[in-house]
Amino acid sequence: MLLRHCAGTPLTTAIRLDRVSRRYQSGGAGLTVLDEVSLSVATGEVVAIVGPSGSGKSTLLALLAGLDRPTSGEVWVDGEPLHARGEDELARWRRRALGFVFQSFQLLDHLTARENILFPLELLDRANAGARADALLAAVGLSARGHHYPQQLSGGEQQRVAIARAFSTSPRILLADEPTGNLDGATGARVLATMDELRRESGATVVLVTHDPVIAARADRRITIRDGRVVAEAAGQ
Repeated sequence: MLLRHCAGTPLTTAIRLDRVSRRYQSGGAGLTVLDEVSLSVATGEVVAIVGPSGSGKSTLLALLAGLDRPTSGEVWVDGEPLHARGEDELARWRRRALGFVFQSFQLLDHLTARENILFPLELLDRANAGARADALLAAVGLSARGHHYPQQLSGGEQQRVAIARAFSTSPRILLADEPTGNLDGATGARVLATMDELRRESGATVVLVTHDPVIAARADRRITIRDGRVVAEAAGQ
């Protein structure tokens, strides 16, 4: 299993950051989390963001998702300026075009596994939403667990539901924050294999944050961030 760009897919630019900085005020002093970061990600490419804790990796994902805004610089997604969109427009864009796999799963506790996957489809009023949810449950190996609530599932099962939910609307962009960070090695490998299978089906562009060098090496490209700056880029093995 390799997290790789699909051969033959045209290499257009899906994501571009142009001198993006994010600064906060902390205790009366300024804190720079990202410092003039510039990078691009091709359509269908899988990019791993690596670096020490506190280097700005999760902040970068939040900017790509439109959940945060840069202090300076520009964020472009699919050729459009994400940073210029209003909150309502960003919310519609996220529902339509973005999938996000959170490290802490972020499942809705009052919904079953199937209902968690179904929820974003219903927001978009998608036809055959139930059939799509059932197919995704089968794809992640949880057909028999669809009626269970998150607290009745193991960590690995919850993460697989979260991945199925992220892919439910066939997003063009998938962001993942430490998708295997809370899992043991064997469970993490299965979760990663599931994510890769769904990605190959959808052709999504993937940006993932990871501390795992094995996962990072399987991506098309690794970008290392340290102290809020891009310090290295390398092709996957």
